[in-house]
Amino acid sequence: MAELHGEPEDGDIVAPAAKIPVPPHVSDAIRTLIQWAGDDPSREGLIDTPERVARAWKEYCQGYSEDPAHHLSRVFEEVGGYDDIVLLNGIPFQSHCEHHMAPIIGKASIAYLPKDRVVGISKLARVLQGFARRLQVQERLTAQVADCIWEKLKPQGVAVVIDATHACMTARGVRTPGVGMVTSRMMGVFRDDERSRAEVLKLMGY
Repeated sequence: MAELHGEPEDGDIVAPAAKIPVPPHVSDAIRTLIQWAGDDPSREGLIDTPERVARAWKEYCQGYSEDPAHHLSRVFEEVGGYDDIVLLNGIPFQSHCEHHMAPIIGKASIAYLPKDRVVGISKLARVLQGFARRLQVQERLTAQVADCIWEKLKPQGVAVVIDATHACMTARGVRTPGVGMVTSRMMGVFRDDERSRAEVLKLMGY
């Protein structure tokens, strides 16, 4: 795995992508793809494209170099008796589908009902980004985020809803732009108790 040289507050790579060396076999593979698509990889506008594409994909797949659960390792137990829903709504993310390596662009809503501990709200977004920056299917991404929070925080309930568009459907194949896909995972009280589930979905805007 590639090593990340530190982690700033926004969770992005510190070292510029331009500094990441590209192995010859990787750039050669991209040149082959360009040629197979029908263009000339040696023409002026495409000469440096293989290296740029390779570095871009290293950034797109940054999630393979981290453990998203690590972001939930620091918890706070002094919550002043707060025992209601914690919700981070409309978190933007970008991923790539594992079937066509096409963009998945959407927003996620993540909620949990704490039992005796909470985390900083930015950590929920980091968990999402950690799993999203991999080759994905939306269903698995939804489950991974929910399962991670459930296992690390041990709350009374977890709810994750993801609404995204898939370029593998909007830009190719059936070519139906504007169509979104919604997936959800409910755990604990949000799965077992209908009123709790209705409450969290209403807060999320569903």
